[in-house]
Amino acid sequence: MSRTILVVDDEPGFRELYAATLGEAGLRVHTASSAEEALSWLADNSPDMVVSDVRMPGASGLDLLRSVRSTAPALPFLLVTAFADVRDAVTALRLGAVDYLAKPVDLDELLACVQDTLGLGPQGQTAVPTELLAGIVAVSPQMQALLRDAWRIGQSQATVLLAGESGTGKEVLARFIHRCSSRAGGPMVCVNCAAVPPTLLAAELFGHERGAFTGAVARSQGRFREAQGGTLFLDEIGDMPLDIQPVLLRAIEERTVSPLGGRGEIPVDIRLVAATHQALDAAVQAGRFRADLYYRLNVVALELPPLRERTEDILPLARHFLALRGESRRISRAAAQALVAHSWPGNVRELANALERARLLARSDVILPEHLPLAVQRSLPSAGQRFHPAQTDDAQTGAPLQSAVPPVATLAENEIAAIRRALAMTQDNRTRAAELLGISRRGLIKKLKRLGIPK
Repeated sequence: MSRTILVVDDEPGFRELYAATLGEAGLRVHTASSAEEALSWLADNSPDMVVSDVRMPGASGLDLLRSVRSTAPALPFLLVTAFADVRDAVTALRLGAVDYLAKPVDLDELLACVQDTLGLGPQGQTAVPTELLAGIVAVSPQMQALLRDAWRIGQSQATVLLAGESGTGKEVLARFIHRCSSRAGGPMVCVNCAAVPPTLLAAELFGHERGAFTGAVARSQGRFREAQGGTLFLDEIGDMPLDIQPVLLRAIEERTVSPLGGRGEIPVDIRLVAATHQALDAAVQAGRFRADLYYRLNVVALELPPLRERTEDILPLARHFLALRGESRRISRAAAQALVAHSWPGNVRELANALERARLLARSDVILPEHLPLAVQRSLPSAGQRFHPAQTDDAQTGAPLQSAVPPVATLAENEIAAIRRALAMTQDNRTRAAELLGISRRGLIKKLKRLGIPK
């Protein structure tokens, strides 16, 4: 029999996101936008668990917990908040809450907490629909897990903050989130905040009337209104000038814009996705970024791993870039060794440029190390070093070469083995497995995602 979860949150995006995540695992979900609405529903219904935000207009999540405890003392209750407060956490646990999670919530952690509390085994991963993955190359477990999270998040209206080094593919992921959403039929408008002069950024985003400033020879509706009914992607949001940040915050909160030189507010209906290569929490501490804007953007956070941490993707991406140009050239074993060994500080963008250079220089149907940039050539392992990239091409036959078995297990391999043993010994109970490993359950979940260990 399917279990029923009551999700309480005043933010529609969070309600939809939690409902989609729990529903995907086979749970029935009912949602409420306030503590009062939740209590009204609870008067006639008996869910198996409650997941509630803490800070809400009117009665808080703690108030709801106190009321529920008076009538249903054994009902499991999980609290979630964007404002981590030790006193609230202590109060929640004293009142019998099963846990206290901070936003942005790790969806796997949320699901694990609900499943552990209800004594349910983890469900198999639901595959992302193939048609949504067109043009995306993701072989590594890290990227496959990231795409599953992005797919689930895409089905909500929640604001998303994408983090990661330059060149990791944040715009590609933003477009994927747009394709996964109910707004896929609407426009996808992209703005690079670092590429627009600071004096013109406000007009670029919010629009302007003719004559509003020197050079404004025609009226402009602005990017917010261009994205009406769709998704607005603000890349390099960390480079936004401080004087524009409060205007952006108001536009996000009120869903209205005021064009420069205009009168009145114009409503907009958009889904916002932002991206940065900077550590915004550090920028907040340094006074370069508003804390209230950071919290408003950081509703759901996704981090793209650098290419050097997902080496399984390097050769498939290299072949993908060649195929985009209609090339049938093969990558020699030595060139493949150099590609896999390089650290790729420029990430996927640098890899694409390297393959474009190789394509132009190669005079035969085989790409050799000398066709690659000098920095990549220098990464070629010296003779005698072991090499085991997945699926390199033999220069003579084009047949995939088998990976060599490493003589010594890496630290990551030892870590994976230890985690698998702990999960096997506890029948996949993450709480008990974390205790065996001497780490927190949250730490275990992060390791599972980082190492690509499937549920």
